[in-house]
This record gives sequence, structure tokens and C-alpha cells, in this order.
Amino acid sequence: MNDHRPLRKRALVTGASGGLGRAIAVRLALDGLHVIVHAHHRIEQATALAEAIRESGGSSQAVAFDLTQRQATHDACAALLTEGPVQVLVNNAGTHDDGAFPALRERQWHDVIDVSLHGFFNVTQPLSMPMIRTRWGRIINISSVAALTGNRGQVNYAAAKGALNSATKALALELASRGITVNAVAPGIIDTGMASDAFEPALIERLVPMKRAGRADEVAALVSFLAGDESGYISGQVISVNGGMA
Repeated sequence: MNDHRPLRKRALVTGASGGLGRAIAVRLALDGLHVIVHAHHRIEQATALAEAIRESGGSSQAVAFDLTQRQATHDACAALLTEGPVQVLVNNAGTHDDGAFPALRERQWHDVIDVSLHGFFNVTQPLSMPMIRTRWGRIINISSVAALTGNRGQVNYAAAKGALNSATKALALELASRGITVNAVAPGIIDTGMASDAFEPALIERLVPMKRAGRADEVAALVSFLAGDESGYISGQVISVNGGMA
């Protein structure tokens, strides 16, 4: 007897072993996608997350590669593509290494830009043509409020995410006629390990009009919408999730 159930769309979430990436991966799995959970150093966490998704009735697998290394990333993407196109790509991987600009070391500058910006290029380029052939795709880049408003001690991070915002707008124009949308989500202060280390509760209350940090699942909800059919006329946008921060 033939199985006529529709095949799941496949989603790759980079940097999914962290708090925000985990929430996005779980939400996309709940939406019915096959979620490829990416990690670099923390493959154990990515594997555990993929197993948890499967145990909950979802479909998932874990992969590990260094997305700052072009050839390794291309090889990993080629392996993924043997199972079919990846039609939803969430470029979530990022890092920060803060410091006042006059004292910023060259390594700090390059390491941050390598992950957020070069990683975007290394992953997105090999996955784009198979996506184009399907005439349907969603590319969602995770940016930051720092790219929109600036932040002391984060010139490198703001530069990386600001360039990602510009790349989002340009790529959206290139792919618009192919049924592919490209958008960026710019979280503000979100309650993950990264944010809780950097912001005291009193500072959050002063900076955020809603007087609280956002939740990872609130960001994931927007990513879920942008990854679906109903968002097909939204492209080239940088959408903030920041509790009303200007």
C-alpha cells in the first residue's frame, strides 16, 4: 500500500544547542517540520534535543560542523541535501565577545564576524539553489537590537548583525520571484543564558518599556510565522522582538 502522506519540509537551525536556537527548533518541530539541529562544539546538547523532539512525536536529527569553515560547511550541506532540499533555514548561530572598541583585540573582531556574517554566507549559499528549484523557501536570519540601536562594548557584534540585516534586504530582492522570502528577526533582551549574564534585573526594568526580558518562545513564535505559508508576502524585513525598546 502506497503512503500518500505529504513529506515534511526540512528546516536547518544553526546554533540550535543554545537557549534561543533550542526554542526555535522545538517550535518548528511542533509545526510539523523535520528539524536539523546544528551545533559546533556542543553536539551532545544538539543530539539530546533531536532525541527529545523525536520522543515527543516530531522529526529531527543533529549535525555538527564549524560554519566558519567554508569547505567543512559545504561538505555538511551537501550531505544534508542528499536527503532533499532544505526549504527553511534559520541562521541563528552567533557569538559575542564584548569589549570597548579602543581596546578590542583583532581576534575579538574577526571571531564575532566570522560566526554571524561569514557563517550566514557559508550555510545559505549552498542551500539556496536547491531551495530555488522547489520555488518555495524561507530564510530567517537572527539579528539583534544591537544592530539597530547600537550598544556600548559591542561594536563588533553590532557590525556583524548590521551587515546581516543589509544582506537580508538584498537577498530578499534576489529571491522574491522564486517564492522565497528572506527576513531578519532582531531580539532585544531575551531570557537566555547569554542575556542573563549581561543584564541585571534593574537594568532590564530601566531599558525595556515592558519591564521584563523576553522569552525565547516569544521569538520562536515569530520565526514560526515567518517560516510558514501565511508569511509569503513578507520579505526583506527586519522585525524586532524587544518589549517596546526604541
